[in-house]
Amino acid sequence: MSQQTSILADIPFSLLELAPMRQGSTVGETLHNSLQYAKEADRLGFNRFWFAEHHNMPGIASAATSVLIGYIAGNTQRIRVGAGGIMLPNHAPLVVAEQFGTLESLYPGRIDLGLGRAPGSDQITSRALNRDTSRAEKFPEEVSELQTLLGPYNGRHAVRAIPGEGTNVPIWLLGSSLFSAQLAAQRGLPYVFAGHFAPRFLYDAIEIYRRDFKPSQVLDKPYVMLGLPLVAADTDEEAQYLGTTSKQRVLALIRGHELWLKPPVDTMDGLWSAQEETYVDNFLGLSVTGGPATIKHRLEMIVKELGVNEFIFTNDLYDLDKRKKALQILMEIKQ
Repeated sequence: MSQQTSILADIPFSLLELAPMRQGSTVGETLHNSLQYAKEADRLGFNRFWFAEHHNMPGIASAATSVLIGYIAGNTQRIRVGAGGIMLPNHAPLVVAEQFGTLESLYPGRIDLGLGRAPGSDQITSRALNRDTSRAEKFPEEVSELQTLLGPYNGRHAVRAIPGEGTNVPIWLLGSSLFSAQLAAQRGLPYVFAGHFAPRFLYDAIEIYRRDFKPSQVLDKPYVMLGLPLVAADTDEEAQYLGTTSKQRVLALIRGHELWLKPPVDTMDGLWSAQEETYVDNFLGLSVTGGPATIKHRLEMIVKELGVNEFIFTNDLYDLDKRKKALQILMEIKQ
């Protein structure tokens, strides 16, 4: 059999972490497990480890994003650590610049700042985080403000981020629709599409980003990272079984229930209605599920079709050892 190198060999693999909680576990245990997971990713050669910001969601422990980034960066060696993302309407740009400037000063060359304009929560929680409900509309201006605060001091602006100034922490724009694709293209910034939960606008978003991209001091050509749900196991059958954990979680989300990780089940029959099954399947429409050969084929097809520059995976399995095993499988298929 030919030993031709896979086109995946040169594609960086990264991870998006929500610090998923099993019912009955503590936040401390969950975050310790996230660290063990990150250490394995660091050892195996993954490129980035990003935390998603979510609030008021029992079962997800990644609310204090910048705190967790420091925890992971301080206990790993090489892997880049960052936010996927900071939901900017929830935070003053100055505070974000100070936090990430501090992180970059402590862990130079290893910190990323992904930005989103959604609240990362429900509307009631959004108002608890920020009384100004129009903040999302100011997202482009606040991105510019952050770029200024993290850039070199120009001798003019009265408010300065100390720490933060001159650190030039890399800024990424995250999106699940077309808005951030357009903004990332206009600003010449790297773009991440949230395919792990919103596959609908994938093709249009990437096409718009590439078509309208304007080179900048940051980037001379488009750079697309694609978020995908991952369920990798030794066999396709085991992966289908393990994937029922994610399906149960999405089902809980659409029902407005708490989002604890539940053990996998032999069948989802009887747990959902036909309408709910369709919704969950659409939500996880880009899921890469299977054994090594299936995973490799699926990712290669995505690269050939979309030309993505990097993948970032969610890997919400119930068992920590299975999560680590999935990382090993991913790295083996790059050969």
